[in-house]
Amino acid sequence: MTSTIFVLNGPNLNMLGRREPGIYGGKSLEEIGEECRTAGHEAGLVVDFRQSNHEGILVDWVQEAADAAEGIIINPGAYSHTSVALHDAIRAAGRPAIEVHLSNIFSREPFRHHSHISAVAVGVICGLGPTGYILAIAALKQQIAARG
Repeated sequence: MTSTIFVLNGPNLNMLGRREPGIYGGKSLEEIGEECRTAGHEAGLVVDFRQSNHEGILVDWVQEAADAAEGIIINPGAYSHTSVALHDAIRAAGRPAIEVHLSNIFSREPFRHHSHISAVAVGVICGLGPTGYILAIAALKQQIAARG
């Protein structure tokens, strides 16, 4: 049976390719989504790739993952630094979660140095651009296998 993983993307990531390409790169979110689906397929995973600018919708999707997915990859965008609600939802979901950021949040403004999500993630990948998503897929596959 093929495992499904959710790849969730937060606010403003729908603007990738147009928004500050010097920081976030030139690929669109659609292109990153296609790369993730391909990498997932090659890893024997079904990738459900989503984006919302709304915190509550992201919380709903994390809650949905508790029943519909074996793991979560999340790029919460700015909600990393503000959302206790996403932190609580990920903790409650009982699924391994990996936090991804395209940019290195630790080399940016000080307010970006803290993430509420990191404490409930099994790992964090930042600063590697879209490659971070592909690495997260491989790591999440290992996490799912280890859970049996």
